[in-house]
Amino acid sequence: MFVVKPEDAGSRLDTFLAHHLEKASRALVQRWIRGGSVTVGGRQCKASHLLVKAETIEVTPVPAAQPELTPEPIPIEVIYEDEDLVVVNKSAGMVVHPGAGNWSGTLANALLHHFSQFSGRDPVRPGIVHRLDKETSGIMLVAKNEFIHESLSRQFKKREVEKHYLALLYGELKQTSGSIEVPIGRDPYARTKISTRSTRPRAALTMYEVLELLPGFTYVRAIPRTGRTHQIRVHFHHLGFPVVGDKSYGHRRIENTDKANAIRAVDRHFLHATFLRITHPTTGKLVEFEAPLPDELEELLITLGK
Repeated sequence: MFVVKPEDAGSRLDTFLAHHLEKASRALVQRWIRGGSVTVGGRQCKASHLLVKAETIEVTPVPAAQPELTPEPIPIEVIYEDEDLVVVNKSAGMVVHPGAGNWSGTLANALLHHFSQFSGRDPVRPGIVHRLDKETSGIMLVAKNEFIHESLSRQFKKREVEKHYLALLYGELKQTSGSIEVPIGRDPYARTKISTRSTRPRAALTMYEVLELLPGFTYVRAIPRTGRTHQIRVHFHHLGFPVVGDKSYGHRRIENTDKANAIRAVDRHFLHATFLRITHPTTGKLVEFEAPLPDELEELLITLGK
């Protein structure tokens, strides 16, 4: 439920909800309003209704019908497997689970083909405990049953999971280590992006250490202490050193033609989840998993002067 604040008075109902519901587009909000899933002060209104201070808005979204998830023989790299969980090294370009425009070719489709048992919390996200962006490669955990899923989710929520990423940044970052503690949230003007100018930001903290300075670039290890969407990419963009190859947050023009061509040829952003430490839910012991930098990123480093 929302209560209209003075600064939101006079806003259209659909515009207000699209800004305040992170995963809902304006078109989707308008469908909910037409379908009677939105009430203002207990009554149905049009999408164009102009809000009044202190009005209450209640939303009961109707879930959209989803196609059934089908197994697909997509190759995946398994780092570790036991009776309780699977650890995979996700390749860049692979979407983690189905969604609008991506109902096949996802990691979830591949998992159903290669394994027979997963937690059934969400039929289109079999066993998937956390996410990586499409163009981010690296370590992902998959739970085989509800107990493991719940335990791992709790560890992520309580920030007990240690995650390390390798990233290449535009520009030469002189500070050898540091932290970026800037709240982030859905961008109010570009709904597919995350930014520091969100009207509903959430706390976010990223630690980093410089591994090597290259001419015009910085190779870093990033350690997110919170798990916000696009966190590392947005934080380094905010710092003025965006991730190389990132098409959404801070693409830069490179004067050196060979280097520019090498970055374009990789056709992904340079961000890789290389290390993960958890407490195994069954044994209670700390376990660590590592995934080395993919060959195409290692070769890019060499081309850029490593």
